[in-house]
Amino acid sequence: MTKDIKVKAPKKRKAASLDKRKARGGWLFVMPFIIGFVLIYLPIIIDSIKYSFCEVKIIPQSRGGGIDLTFVGWANYKEVLTGTEYESFLPTLLKGLETIALEIPMILMFSLFMAVLLNQKMVGRAFFRAMLFLPVILATGIMETVSAQDINEMSSSASIDDGSGQSATENMAYFTSVQSMFQMLDLPVGGGLIKYVSAAVESIFDIVNRSGVQILIFLAGLQSISPAIYESVQIDGATSWETFWKITFPMISPMILVNAVYTVIDSFTTESNPVMQYVMNVYTNSKVYSSAMSWMYFLIVILVIAAVAGIFSAFVFYQRRD
Repeated sequence: MTKDIKVKAPKKRKAASLDKRKARGGWLFVMPFIIGFVLIYLPIIIDSIKYSFCEVKIIPQSRGGGIDLTFVGWANYKEVLTGTEYESFLPTLLKGLETIALEIPMILMFSLFMAVLLNQKMVGRAFFRAMLFLPVILATGIMETVSAQDINEMSSSASIDDGSGQSATENMAYFTSVQSMFQMLDLPVGGGLIKYVSAAVESIFDIVNRSGVQILIFLAGLQSISPAIYESVQIDGATSWETFWKITFPMISPMILVNAVYTVIDSFTTESNPVMQYVMNVYTNSKVYSSAMSWMYFLIVILVIAAVAGIFSAFVFYQRRD
């Protein structure tokens, strides 16, 4: 009489799902940043917060060197807001916020306009894409510092000979005469719109220089739209204007949100920002108050980003991929 021998089959290891493998790959890519942030940036951030709440005294080298910290609570922040020595900080901050509020819509509209043009089939499209992104490469590090210094020297110079027999201030007058143009054409527009357009014309150089990344992001969003959608609306008889506002604009609205957040961060942290220049000047004299100013500025940046993200999120359209 034979007995049946039962042999247990080896257990099959469950293969990780595609989403889990992508998640592990994502963590692998960001791991160098996380390690660098924890080991390098996090201690600096903690020290900066500590300095903003303390009175810092430098110990001379004859006594061993170093610094002596005395906790003073919110005294540094109160001095920045109400003290007479830094009374120009709040006006500078408000002026910076006003400038950024004007620049962000300009950069977004210009970058979207250029992305739509560069997405068309034309000769030399790759060349024009590279030319528009070239300022992003040049305006980094030392090049940005040199550019900011050149702009300051040009703005402070009374007269620069460009070979045309006219000074730079006379040449700039052509770009600041938008208000006269509107008056000559007798267009029914308000003073606020004229002021906004004039500011856009005057800052066109800065807008072009800071739109390279946004143009690339918009291009990626435009190229991700399925051509079948455009073919279907063309069969239905939609015009190009209707196609843009009913198809293109809603489909790239997530990219508008991304570019808005990126533009806010880039505008707040660029070296040409007046608040950044003010804080850096204070840093050379008093590292304590510069830390307090920096953290106040950081909180304002976070609030502005939250407001921009909240406003744009209400109009973002996400396509379902069921």
